Amino acid sequence: MPRNRRPQDREEKREEIIAAAQRLFVDDGYESASMGQIAKSAGVTVNTIYWYFRDKDELLIAVLDRLLAEALATYAEIDGLPLNDRLLWVVDQLERLHGLVNTVHTRAPVSPAIDTWHAGFHQLADTLFVDGLRTAGAAETDLAAMTAIGTFVIEGLLTHQRDEAGKRAVIDLLVHSLTAATRTGSG
Repeated sequence: MPRNRRPQDREEKREEIIAAAQRLFVDDGYESASMGQIAKSAGVTVNTIYWYFRDKDELLIAVLDRLLAEALATYAEIDGLPLNDRLLWVVDQLERLHGLVNTVHTRAPVSPAIDTWHAGFHQLADTLFVDGLRTAGAAETDLAAMTAIGTFVIEGLLTHQRDEAGKRAVIDLLVHSLTAATRTGSG
């Protein structure tokens, strides 16, 4: 087969495969996107994908890592905003990627690699939330429970859709309740 394409750097080709998988996973869903469709979209063969990724779950992790890196770069830009606004931004980002959020929750029990990624994601999210709570003056002894409450509320908002005003009301009450507990000395 004649080569019409210029030789590509290994990392460049890997990024093209990830970009193609991201488009298909977001637009069509993880289950609907076959490795053949991903290969066609990336302009490679299926075997080429397997040179870069052990399986579809490893490719999903690469997509998730890319999306997370992009989100963290944006989060760094909004880090000075009030905790309420940052949490609403997180909810909006997760809603935008609702299909992938569901995929991670579905795949985690059957894929050790996805489960490990998911646990790492929650650890990172918890760290960011704890930092916000510390800034608000939360007692160290309350941080674990407060973080769990925050996770439950955010996951609840993803499961039970609310309009923008409804999301704002829930997040504002969450932050107010957690920081008011700190101010009243119940921690």
